[in-house]
Amino acid sequence: MAARWAGSVLLYAGLTAAGDAAQRRSRGQPPDWAQTRRVALLALTFHGNLNYVWLRALERALPGRRPTAVLGKVLCDQLLAAPVAVGAFYTGMSILQRKEDIFSDCKNKFWNTYKTGLMYWPFVQLSNFVFVPVYLRTAYTGLCGFVWAAFICFSQESGDGTVKSAFMWLQRERDAA
Repeated sequence: MAARWAGSVLLYAGLTAAGDAAQRRSRGQPPDWAQTRRVALLALTFHGNLNYVWLRALERALPGRRPTAVLGKVLCDQLLAAPVAVGAFYTGMSILQRKEDIFSDCKNKFWNTYKTGLMYWPFVQLSNFVFVPVYLRTAYTGLCGFVWAAFICFSQESGDGTVKSAFMWLQRERDAA
């Protein structure tokens, strides 16, 4: 059990850090290993553990793959865990970056990021709860979280948490090519 937890959390943190590095590289920026370490530390100490415990708690509360159980899990995930995860990301990164106002990014970007997440995470979690065994769900969430990490790390550094800002970034990349 401890090996599954450690493996899941380490994989989650590694993929999250890779998402940060990938978004910097795709924007033509040099690596910022200090920033990537902060992202990895937050994922290792908080987000990976939150996902591991949360996904198991959801399975205990709403066991199985019946449509009502799956939809209940997705709804609970998006209404309870997602706001905590988004808020913890912006606040945690601000603490690790030693910003004077640790809540500024959260105040300015939370709702946009949460709404953007609602366009991505329900579909990820639907497939997670239907197809993935419980013991692999944190790893699967981390794998899908690579894309999300690239987005949220971009938003934390220079975006506003909206899909529009991410598409503008991608459009600039396409035009530059």
